[in-house]
Formats: sequence, C-alpha cells, structure tokens
Amino acid sequence: MELLPGPVRRLGAWCAVALLVTGVVYVGIRLCVELRTAVTPVLLALLGTALLGPLHRRLVRAGVQRSLAAGLTCVAVVAVVGGAVYIVAAALIESGDQIVASLKAAAKDIADHFGAAGTSLDDLASNARELLGKFGGTAASGVISGVSVVGETIAMAVLALLLVFFFLRDSDRAAAALRGITPHNSADTVEAIARRAYGAVEGFMRGTTLIALIDAVCITVGLLVLRVPGAVGLGALVFVGAYIPYLGAFISGAVSVLVALADRGFAIALWALGVVLAVQVLEGHVLQPMIQSRTVHMHPAAVLLAITAGASVAGILGMLLAVPLTAAGFGVFHELQARYGTSEGATGSAREPSDS
Repeated sequence: MELLPGPVRRLGAWCAVALLVTGVVYVGIRLCVELRTAVTPVLLALLGTALLGPLHRRLVRAGVQRSLAAGLTCVAVVAVVGGAVYIVAAALIESGDQIVASLKAAAKDIADHFGAAGTSLDDLASNARELLGKFGGTAASGVISGVSVVGETIAMAVLALLLVFFFLRDSDRAAAALRGITPHNSADTVEAIARRAYGAVEGFMRGTTLIALIDAVCITVGLLVLRVPGAVGLGALVFVGAYIPYLGAFISGAVSVLVALADRGFAIALWALGVVLAVQVLEGHVLQPMIQSRTVHMHPAAVLLAITAGASVAGILGMLLAVPLTAAGFGVFHELQARYGTSEGATGSAREPSDS
C-alpha cells in the first residue's frame, strides 16, 4: 500500500466504505422486505405520529392527560379518514355508472373515427367471454389472493393505529430511551441525529398534507364548476396522489382529464387540463417554496430516484414511504455535515496560522 500514491489510497478507502455501507443497506432492505408485515406498520405509525404530533402536543398543553390526548387524536383520525372514505365512496358510487357510460361512449366514438382501432375494440368485445372462460381459474385465484391481501392490509392498518397511540403517548420518553441504549460518549450525537431525522419527516408530512389539501380543494372546485362527474372522488385521488411527488400528481391529473373527456367532451377536457396545470404551477412556484422549503428540501432528481427505488422494492407502498425515508436520510446527512464538517473546518482554520 505504501507504493501507491496518497490519492489512490484515499480513493480505495472511500470505495471500501461505499461497498460496506451499500452491503449493510442492502441487507437491511432485504430484512425489511422479509419482515414487511411487521416493518410496514411501524413505518406508517412513525409517519402518522409525525403528522399528528402537533395536535397531540396541543391537547397536552391544554391540560389533557397524555393517554387521553393520544386516544382522542387516534379517534379523530379514524373519524376523519372514515368520513372521507364514506364521502368518496358515495360520490363514486353515485356517479360511477355515469363515468362508465361516458367511457363506453368515448370508446365507441374512437371506434367510429378510427377503423383499425374500432376493429380491435369490436374483436376485444366479441372475445371477452372466451377470455374470461380461458382465464377463469386465474381470476378466481386472483380473487382469493385479493381477499388475503385485503385482510393483511386491514390487520396492518389496525396495528399501525395502535402503534400511533403508543408512540404519541410515550413520545416524551423517546429521547431518554434512545440515550439509554446508546454509549454515553455518543449519546448526544445520536439524539441530535434522531431529532434531525424525525424533524425532517415531520416537516415533510405536514408540508405535503397542507399542499395536498390545497391541491385537492382547488381541483375539486374546478371540476365541480365544469360539472365533471365524480369530482369529489377525483379530488380525493389528487389528495392521496400528492404524497407521491410528481408521479402522483401526473396520474391523478390524467385521470381527471380523461373523465372530463369521456363525459363532457374535448372542450371541457381542455378546461380540466388547464385547471390541473394551473394547480400544478401554483404548487411548484408558490406552495412548494413557501411550505416545503422551510421544512425539508430535496432535489427533484433525488425524489424521482427515491420513488423509483421504493416502487422496485415494495410497489405502491414503497413509493409512498420512499420520499419521507429519503427526507430522514437527508436530515441525518445534514446533521453529520453540520457536526463533523464544521469541526474539521474549524480545526483546519486553527492550524493555518501555525503553519504560516
């Protein structure tokens, strides 16, 4: 090793560190995937705690006992989410037939205007029964698997809600517990890193929720003015899609425009597209700089890479969890940079006078 130049040795050391970190991260991800039934509720509970923490703290400051405040917070969440699901489901059920009929009419118009496409649509319709009979066994197994997935999802949701209750109730003891399992000489650093990571996730969740609410309200109002069917349900889709940056907005906006095209025609679809684009411009140039930049800032390329990696690991759930986890990683990196980068810079500046 002494025969190698200093820069080459430093490069080799950094490569070894990168390989070691990559291996540890890979093993950790594989373990999380294998134990996803237990890991997923914990991650969702952490996100829920980060979002609901301010409400719980306000109740505690108002004199409410911590356990009661955590219980009231969880009950409020269940009531709000349940009410929203009921409203969305009722809106979609009420306008579902109209949306389906509009999509069929649009498909018929396409078939009338484009002969080749029309032939394909007619062939698909005529062979639908044969296809269903051919793949009936696969469909039945898919239904059974779907029921199993629904049951697993409900169980994880209940577990996540219980964990949110305990995390909120015992949040005041989290720092002491973390210091208790950390070596004494590094307890301050570990606590600071944990607080920075949690603060990044909390800021991301609060900012994203506020932006999602504004986007959903604006698009819902625009679709209601344009008399697009299922406007409330489409607005709810926009709200949920906002938790997947860029990709979620694109998908929810595309669905809104397609529904408007199917029911109200090309002109109204253009107006709906204008509403979606206006809301996206408002989000990108006003809401994001005003809200998210104060809490956590990530480059769009990092966000897209995180979403892609999350989708490859855990599908839609991975896409939802990828960005807040990346925000936590950026928080840890910034805390380490602030601590060790500053100390190294101070040491270097202190040595300069002696060298001269």
